[in-house]
Amino acid sequence: MEPRTAPRHPAQAQAPDDPGAADVIVIGGGTGGYSTALRAAALGLDVLLAERDLLGGTCLHRGCIPSKAMLHAAELVDGIAEARERWGVKATVDSVDWAALTATRDGIVARNHQGVTAHLAHAGVRVVHASASLRGPRTVSAGGTAYTARRGIVLATGSRPRLLPGLSPDGRRVVTSDDALFAPGLPESVLVLGGGAIGVEYASLHRSMGARVVLVEAADRLLPLEDREVSRQLARGLKKRGIEVLTGTRLEDAATHATGVRATVRTARGQVVELDVERLLVAVGREPVTDGLDLAAAGLGRDPRGYVAPADWDRLETSVSGIHVVGDLLPPPSLGLAHASFAEGLVVAETLAGLGPAPVDYAAVPRVTYSSPQTASVGLTEEQARAERGPDQVVVNSMPLTAVAKGMVHGLGGSVKVVAERGGPVLGVHLVGPNVSEMIAESQLVVGWEAEPSDVARHVHPHPTLSEAVGEVFLTLAGRALHQVG
Repeated sequence: MEPRTAPRHPAQAQAPDDPGAADVIVIGGGTGGYSTALRAAALGLDVLLAERDLLGGTCLHRGCIPSKAMLHAAELVDGIAEARERWGVKATVDSVDWAALTATRDGIVARNHQGVTAHLAHAGVRVVHASASLRGPRTVSAGGTAYTARRGIVLATGSRPRLLPGLSPDGRRVVTSDDALFAPGLPESVLVLGGGAIGVEYASLHRSMGARVVLVEAADRLLPLEDREVSRQLARGLKKRGIEVLTGTRLEDAATHATGVRATVRTARGQVVELDVERLLVAVGREPVTDGLDLAAAGLGRDPRGYVAPADWDRLETSVSGIHVVGDLLPPPSLGLAHASFAEGLVVAETLAGLGPAPVDYAAVPRVTYSSPQTASVGLTEEQARAERGPDQVVVNSMPLTAVAKGMVHGLGGSVKVVAERGGPVLGVHLVGPNVSEMIAESQLVVGWEAEPSDVARHVHPHPTLSEAVGEVFLTLAGRALHQVG
């Protein structure tokens, strides 16, 4: 995120000669907000961005970046165990220096924060470090000053962890996904509530660091929005690592005490189970933040779930002309993912600059869970495809990663699954296994460009790699099976 010279758009340039006005006013400096600001500034627009906390938002400071830094450390710990158990390398983990680990994590976050701050300054974005609220369809109040937007206002105030009634996080015994990484020390046991991507990642992290982990999900499977085969293989992989996975299970009660938390859950079979753990981590989803935004002052409201829904999804524009929304304030089909927010920011900035950009194709946005094993997918699940196209108009092919040499080297299982329309384009790709987060980009292009299996089968995948399994699946679907039985 080093600052660089951005191309200007001379037809749109307007000097910031009025400090009380800007072409574009962005409320919120997270991924959606700052990407909007950067792109709008690159197009020659005068941009003012209001952020009451730290530039970069939840993703940079409490979510994506620090959690992935910690998960990388967890991979290193797991690698030492694999070296000892599979490869005869006589190595052990004596201990984890928590202070050193968190210092490395915090240094990565700090460098990214400095990069975002410098990039915005270099682009000429005026940053107001204050809470902001709407005062009308073109007016924003920030830090006690009123500002007028010549072209439009962008709402990008993000989200916060959703809580369960009766649970009060204290940052030590009961924590949310926002503060779990910053709770003191490594707990010996953790109950993770929520089997979505965040909950699965935190369960995986704590298990790698040696904790006893119980993962509880109210739905009948982990990652309930993903393909069922992905959910099944993920659960199997987590259980193999010693994580207790309880699906179809609900929390009934939880009480803190001197050394931890005693929780009562009801399982899918109706059994009531008491769990004593050192820490309870609540990861049951996130909710949009609109506190203090005063939507009504601009003639806006929220939907029943608290989202600010656009009237025009192509432009991400609300029912009030000139007010746009990006990021976690958007309801589905927006995905609440940082990379989706980047794409939304580009669309809104280019719309405000009069460029008429292509809308975000949410079906082609990759979804990744950075646990061990990892999952990565794009497009429709098999169930969705059969419901949308007809049960007989869908073809599916799967292949285990251990069917290729590099998968045997890793020895961690996993698979590739491709869903396609019969005689037509690829509708979805679903991966489980090591490093699949780095493999999904190819499939994003395949789905986004509506390629057919034969289109992909023409291209050669390198040997030996895990990506060979992707190539083999497409070869078979195209009627050119090589190592896989067609």
